[in-house]
Amino acid sequence: MKISGIRKRLDSREIGAVELTKEYLDRIDRYDGKINSYITVCRDEAVAMAERAQKLIDSGNASALTGIPLSVKDNICTNGIKTTCASRMLKDFVPVYDAYAVEKLKNEGFVMLGKTNMDEFAMGGSSQTSYFGGVKNPYNTECVPGGSSGGAAASVAAGMCAAALGSDTGGSVRQPSAFCGVTGLKPTYGAVSRWGLIAFASSFDQIGVCALSAEDAGYVFDAICGRDENDATSSARAKGGSTELIGKDISNITVGIPREFIEDASDEVKEAVQKAAEFYRQTGCNVKECSLPSLEYAVSAYYLISSAEAASNLSRFDGIKYGHRSGLGEDYNALIKSSRSEGFGTEVKRRIMLGNYALCSGYYDAYYNKARRIRAQIRNEYRAIFDSCDVILTPTAPTPAYRIGAQEDDPVKMYLADVCTVTANIAGLPSVSTVCGYSGGLPVGMSITGRPFDEKTILAVCDRFERDFERKECCL
Repeated sequence: MKISGIRKRLDSREIGAVELTKEYLDRIDRYDGKINSYITVCRDEAVAMAERAQKLIDSGNASALTGIPLSVKDNICTNGIKTTCASRMLKDFVPVYDAYAVEKLKNEGFVMLGKTNMDEFAMGGSSQTSYFGGVKNPYNTECVPGGSSGGAAASVAAGMCAAALGSDTGGSVRQPSAFCGVTGLKPTYGAVSRWGLIAFASSFDQIGVCALSAEDAGYVFDAICGRDENDATSSARAKGGSTELIGKDISNITVGIPREFIEDASDEVKEAVQKAAEFYRQTGCNVKECSLPSLEYAVSAYYLISSAEAASNLSRFDGIKYGHRSGLGEDYNALIKSSRSEGFGTEVKRRIMLGNYALCSGYYDAYYNKARRIRAQIRNEYRAIFDSCDVILTPTAPTPAYRIGAQEDDPVKMYLADVCTVTANIAGLPSVSTVCGYSGGLPVGMSITGRPFDEKTILAVCDRFERDFERKECCL
């Protein structure tokens, strides 16, 4: 059930917050063995939070998320609850503080059901690189749920939470949302504080939301957005109100469709997105073709810059200051080498090596600086599009979910699958993915991208489509 429906049931006393929470926990017990979407389930803590939420409801002080059971991706710090990043390096790490987004949700009286599985340190597009085992797609357990927020999206799709916090560095909320048939929102860079989000690539990372609808994603976004003095990149321009245009007329909206995104998509994805474009035409929107010429360089630029930032951010995990400590090593250097060799998985090691290579003095200008120039070019191309368009419609991924094991041994193929999502992170723009069709029983996703800090427009445009689209539930 969507958050608005749950809110009515809680406020009318049709169901109590504790009873509701236990229903979700029972569903996790019943189904998560098939999906593996949770790393940690917080049964006792969730019931205690539900009891506090019920007191707020009884006193008439409930907000939109009071008593609503949510899940939190396991790279977002939670006070007193393990935060592992799905890595052996942090398998026993227990933070002593909450991420700013979690703190704000606690102020709303939310209920945290647990921490969701993911690609290790958010590096991957399939949620199969986790130290705790891969996540499976609720629509077909032989397929990947997408990544890196695969556990977050799968937990929402399987009805094991009402919504979920994830993180999006290059599409890690939107792509799994597309694969798992839910709605995923990546806010504008800086709209949500990164304080307490364990860093992968600091200039790309953004906490986002997986939910059952654009409206639900807006409720959660409004609760977590805003300026945070602990994060210099957070912005006071994000003030909530993202649902204020929901249900309003959007016939004055101009929708741009960059031809390069459509060309890269499979036939079934292309057909579904084109049907969505026709829906907006019939709704009265002005739909026009546009162009993002630098798309062909986007994936290369993203992986060079993000890997360089990852190499810097993960250097703190040495087995001495942070993380897994090996029992091997006769001296300082040998201890660090063995700790990192044991603590990091293959994909994380690959990106650390790629990042350090790009930052070497002999290659810095040839690779890293060129990638930065491409980033600036993509931002300029987006600005040009938004001179005549209000939002941009693209596929979320070139294909529906693929079989587990089909791409994990071919990293280049997996990286190229991010072509439809990375540009929004490169430019720091808000983008929301929703289901626009099905292929072989698997969801197909489309994304709506907007101007900076204009989450309310993209959510309204997304909501208009969702109201007329019949979404299928997964069959566990």
